[in-house]
Amino acid sequence: MGFIDDAKDAAETAGRKIKEGFEDTVDRVSDKIDEAKADAEVKKAEAERDSVHKRNEIKEEIRGDN
Repeated sequence: MGFIDDAKDAAETAGRKIKEGFEDTVDRVSDKIDEAKADAEVKKAEAERDSVHKRNEIKEEIRGDN
């Protein structure tokens, strides 16, 4: 029965490694998604900031604050 037990242990080990590899891949993909979302939020905030600055410049020109 030693051969069967060795084969069973090898199959369990292979299954566990495949599962761990899959979980690692899922974690990496999730991290990349989170990173992309954060980058998008930063770009949105920068665009909003630039828009506010431009709008304020235009208001200053209209009021003659320059």
